[in-house]
Amino acid sequence: MSAVITASEVHKQYNEVVAAFRKLIPDPALRMTFSRQVDGYLRQYALGVWQADSASSITPRHVEFYNAIYSAGSPAPAALYWEVASGVANFDLFQPPAFFEDLRRCDRMRGTALARRFADQLTLLLLLFAAVDGVVSESEAGFVNACCDTLSALCDRDGLSAPRPNLRADEFITHSPVRPALQPQAAPVEQEKELPPAEPEPTLEELLAELDHLCGLDQVKRDVKSLINLVKVQKLREEAGLPVPPMSLHLVFLGNPGTGKTTVARLLAKIYHAVGVLSQGQLVEVDRSGLVAGFVGQTALKAQEAVQKAIGGVLFIDEAYALVNADSANDFGHEAIEVILKNMEDHRDDLIVIVAGYTGPMEQFIHANPGLESRFNKYFFFEDYDGEQLMEIFRSMCKKNGYTLSEEGKKFMEKDLQELYEERDENFGNARDVRNLFEQAVARQADRVARLESPTREQLMELLPEDLEETE
Repeated sequence: MSAVITASEVHKQYNEVVAAFRKLIPDPALRMTFSRQVDGYLRQYALGVWQADSASSITPRHVEFYNAIYSAGSPAPAALYWEVASGVANFDLFQPPAFFEDLRRCDRMRGTALARRFADQLTLLLLLFAAVDGVVSESEAGFVNACCDTLSALCDRDGLSAPRPNLRADEFITHSPVRPALQPQAAPVEQEKELPPAEPEPTLEELLAELDHLCGLDQVKRDVKSLINLVKVQKLREEAGLPVPPMSLHLVFLGNPGTGKTTVARLLAKIYHAVGVLSQGQLVEVDRSGLVAGFVGQTALKAQEAVQKAIGGVLFIDEAYALVNADSANDFGHEAIEVILKNMEDHRDDLIVIVAGYTGPMEQFIHANPGLESRFNKYFFFEDYDGEQLMEIFRSMCKKNGYTLSEEGKKFMEKDLQELYEERDENFGNARDVRNLFEQAVARQADRVARLESPTREQLMELLPEDLEETE
């Protein structure tokens, strides 16, 4: 009789497949987005696979498999039986992961095949979850194929060619307890084992240097350093046996989109870890959709899951004001706030919460609940980037991605970004607007260079004014 796969083997294979795919992503920002989102989506898809197998009931092994779905550097889930059973029962429709659109955009810009490859890897992973009972049923295979077909249709719509036929789940259907034959697709895994050990964690000095290298944000940098000095002195007083007054390290980030709030929050999480305030130093980023569900009782579970991932690190709530609905005292956002406040108390020694958003709405949010007012008393204000700083950000994007600006292109962008700053309105996106301009320029440059007979290395890299100018 063939051995049934164990939860530890599921975790090992899952982690190896995710790590191997992550290595293929050339863009650091996309790689980070993928790493942050992939575990949550795959856990949801596992629930869908198990719902498709109507002949099988949820067992403790399903819970073990569910809790085995996490990649290196991410916290392991700790779901209970009833949570998994409820998740299976309430699974609705397969939705492509948010990062899949970014994979397709990367493929269009760079000529890669990341999206198609992810569809194949997803098929393998879903088959792995289907093997919880040692059998891949026809209904489970049908669900897996439907997921892959949804992703393939998006690739087809974008004109992304398929280098080979899609992997089909039908090939793994079995009526005996055997493990799906995943090994032929696991070639990258062997290479992963030979990687050198992970780099040591950055020191406080290295993290502060990284903070200093961020564009602009002079006041924020001063505020962060002042906060770290406060923490260090408090620790010294504690070691010296002196009284240490209560101190809240939870923060409010005020400012417009694209001003570096998430970047600073991620650095702060690592800094708090480096000075011994937090045990792990990870950042868990959520917004209202990541905390609030649509039914009574489910919001508490959803918010608790987000908090659990953040214990030992920082829970970063973007657009936190959306949790408060002034028109409805019964809005589920209030339930999420209560869960967060309780955890801030229960885990006050190993959890930091940072709430972020526009200045006006955030002030209303803080004053909407006495518990919020008492815990959030430190405010960091993120100013808009001016024209010169926007240009610095654009240059750094060019350098990081292997592009250069012609002299005329440089003058064009300096003028364009200065006008963007001077004419900004409530929709001004700061660095986000710069990233959009950069991506559009790269796409236009690709159209231009593709028409050249034998483009040189310099031509492949250079951005001209015609690439930078927006067209109607």
